[in-house]
Amino acid sequence: MPKLIKHGEILEDDWLPAEPDAGSASAGRILTLEQWSEVADKRGLAVQLEPGQAPSPLFDFLADIPLVAIHFPLFTDGRGFSYGRELREHGFTGELRACGHILPDQMTYLRRCGFDAFQLADESRLETALASLADFDEYYQASIDQPLPLFRRRR
Repeated sequence: MPKLIKHGEILEDDWLPAEPDAGSASAGRILTLEQWSEVADKRGLAVQLEPGQAPSPLFDFLADIPLVAIHFPLFTDGRGFSYGRELREHGFTGELRACGHILPDQMTYLRRCGFDAFQLADESRLETALASLADFDEYYQASIDQPLPLFRRRR
């Protein structure tokens, strides 16, 4: 089974990856947005967004979705950062997973946008990536994970 970082630990992935060519939805598999859209009962189904697929179709179903995976096919494509923030701002409380070509240097920023799981394309970098989450312990700016800027948190 593939491994990922989730809530600060390296764990085995319980979900099967999205298969765009699969004809129908199967239990325990992440669905593409197209597959997810075709299913009538969306409760308990995980969905994966690709760059260019805004999260707005999910907004009415956020309470029923356990996992949203946002695919980063290139480390230079930053749209997924905004998708994660939008999902959290609209009340999504399930697992928000960044998957694909993610650099360890990006993980702190992804976490600040609301991501709580990371599935790297190169599993040999999991230890380095996990360690990078401890690079910073204080932030000046407000974000999803800390809504108040530093000057508002001072006593």
